[in-house]
Amino acid sequence: MINPMVDIYGVFIPAFLMMALASWFCLKVLHVGLARIGFYKITAHPALTDLALFVLILTALSALFVQ
Repeated sequence: MINPMVDIYGVFIPAFLMMALASWFCLKVLHVGLARIGFYKITAHPALTDLALFVLILTALSALFVQ
């Protein structure tokens, strides 16, 4: 089980917030790559595609760290 809080110099931060920030950063890197190859031109709604990718990355990170 993952510790629900991360202690950074005495400040307790929720672990889920840390994973959400990490997945947001991964999404921004992935967004640049997908925009460069023209992936967003073939999607119906690019914002919903980004949301779905964010949820998938966040789910993968949480599954990785819950073990």
